[in-house]
Amino acid sequence: MAVPKNEEIKRGSLTAVGTGIRVIGQLTVESIASMKNAEKLLYCVGDPIAEHVVQSLNKDGAESLFGFYAEGKPRAETYEQMIQRMLECVRAGLKTCVALYGHPGVFAWPAHEAIRRARADGYEARMLPGISAEDCLFADVGIDPAMTGCQSYEATDFMINGRIIDTSSTVILWQIGVLGDWSFKSGAYDTSSMPLLLERLAQYYPANHQAIIYEASVFPGCAPIIRYIPLFSLPYAGVTAASTLCIPPARSPSIDMNIRMRMPQSCN
Repeated sequence: MAVPKNEEIKRGSLTAVGTGIRVIGQLTVESIASMKNAEKLLYCVGDPIAEHVVQSLNKDGAESLFGFYAEGKPRAETYEQMIQRMLECVRAGLKTCVALYGHPGVFAWPAHEAIRRARADGYEARMLPGISAEDCLFADVGIDPAMTGCQSYEATDFMINGRIIDTSSTVILWQIGVLGDWSFKSGAYDTSSMPLLLERLAQYYPANHQAIIYEASVFPGCAPIIRYIPLFSLPYAGVTAASTLCIPPARSPSIDMNIRMRMPQSCN
């Protein structure tokens, strides 16, 4: 059917934005503009303050995706439903924005996959950066990844995929509180696999090597959780779904003298 010349064909689009860890103060100007200008604003955030802020930016178009979660339901199933909802809005011709907790591309597979599928279908899709828990960790704990190097793994992935640690670098293991659990829990997760994580870490570190349990502050005025523990106490450290394990270097890096001597004198 021919489209009248005076009517514009409406095409949908998708923009993924992050609300930061603390939505008050960590929302970027670009993300705020995207949420305000969206015809449909989908969101999944972790606290009531963030939800209130997101809803206030787009009162007519805001819709929570949190309802796709259910007790014991596989997270992969939930994520697929979120992706389908994003694409439904885009295919309906709506300028769609999805706002996710933290950085929209860090531990946020639905945003990456929705953008991939939208682009494959010919729609405009993009992602705007946000402040992640890693950014907060660097600031709160005082780590410069350029000084020691930094390895970052999801904890279950580290365990089952044989990841190799360089103990001269800082190592960050994410989601240690949901270790080996692929489902959603509204309360505490099963941490019975924690001794297995300790067993893997024992291949690289002495039992008394000092590590850090870290949780970023979600609310303004509240301090982050930073607890120093010996690794052997990890199974009894009372970690939560928000806990991150940060392991400082255990040794100095090994210098490759062959390469160093071949570099300009100013580098030696």
